[in-house]
Amino acid sequence: MRYLRYSFYVVLMLVLILLALANREMVTLAVLPEQLSGLFPVSVRLPLFVVILLSMMAGLLVGYVLEYFREHKLRREAAAKKREAASLAREVDALKKQAGTEEDDVLALLN
Repeated sequence: MRYLRYSFYVVLMLVLILLALANREMVTLAVLPEQLSGLFPVSVRLPLFVVILLSMMAGLLVGYVLEYFREHKLRREAAAKKREAASLAREVDALKKQAGTEEDDVLALLN
């Protein structure tokens, strides 16, 4: 399984290197369209593969953040269930001590 993962990484790196070599020309990345550039005239010249890789990383970051917020409810419910289970376990232990038996319930029934 480890070799399969490493071979996937090698193929991925080769694809990224080929992408970079095929898209080396410089492009202008502007914040606003030309008609509105008087308001905020910022533009940067970058190789096209850098723009592609940055947009992929930005998409991954947005996806991770959205997934984190989507799962927030599930994590909160799981934490509440864990607290409830711990509370019930403490209550069972206290009831066992009150009854004076520390052995397993199944073994107590067999005796």
